[in-house]
Amino acid sequence: MNKFGCFVAVLGLLVSASSQAEKAPEGFSMGNGSANWITTDGATREGKVLTFDEVHIDGNGWLVMHPFEDGKPNGDKYVAATYVESGTNKDVEIEVHKGAETGEMFIVMLHRDLNENQILDFVFVDNTNVMDRAVFEGPRMIGHIIPAP
Repeated sequence: MNKFGCFVAVLGLLVSASSQAEKAPEGFSMGNGSANWITTDGATREGKVLTFDEVHIDGNGWLVMHPFEDGKPNGDKYVAATYVESGTNKDVEIEVHKGAETGEMFIVMLHRDLNENQILDFVFVDNTNVMDRAVFEGPRMIGHIIPAP
C-alpha cells in the first residue's frame, strides 16, 4: 500500500473497539507534523458545528472528519469536510452532516486538494487512495482520533 494513500486499511489496525490506540504498522503514525497540523485541544461544538482553534496545511486542502462505526473508524466515508487555504487557518468551523453527540469518536484529518478545484474529490482511484489524498509528512498521517466535545 502506498503510504500516501487513504488511510482506510491502516486505521483498522490503529484503533481497537474501545478507541484505544494499538500498535501501529511499522513506520506509520498519526498526529501533527512540522508543516501541517490540527489543534484539537480546545475544540468546541455548537449543535452540528465543531470549531478547531487552528489548522495549518502546506497547500490548499480539506479538514475532513470520518466516523466510527461499530467501534472502528470508517475511512470509506466522511461526515464533514471544510476547505482550508494554504497556511494557518484560525477558528475553523466544520459541520458534521449527521450531527455529533458529546464523546462520539471521529478521525479528523487533512486531505490535499490536489487538482486545486476547491471541491473535495473523495473518489477512490484504486483500492486505498482517494483523489484528494490524505496529507502525510513522511510516515506520519496528519490526523487525530478525537471525541466530539
